[in-house]
Amino acid sequence: MMKKLYCSRKNKMICGVCGGIGEFINLDPTIVRLIYILLMFCSFGTLVLAYFIMAIVIPTAPETEEIEVIDNDKTN
Repeated sequence: MMKKLYCSRKNKMICGVCGGIGEFINLDPTIVRLIYILLMFCSFGTLVLAYFIMAIVIPTAPETEEIEVIDNDKTN
């Protein structure tokens, strides 16, 4: 089963984009945020716009109960 990229509900600071990316690539979200901030300064703010576009495009992670129900339906 392929992993899907979601905005994180539990590792959320603004919109959960960096937290979701961190969960997707199995990296601490704090490290993703630090890398993002460094790249943001190098890009003269272009990544700020990219962040908000990602916040709109990437769906929010479903509730954990919904994931369990979906997984149970697939196994039955």
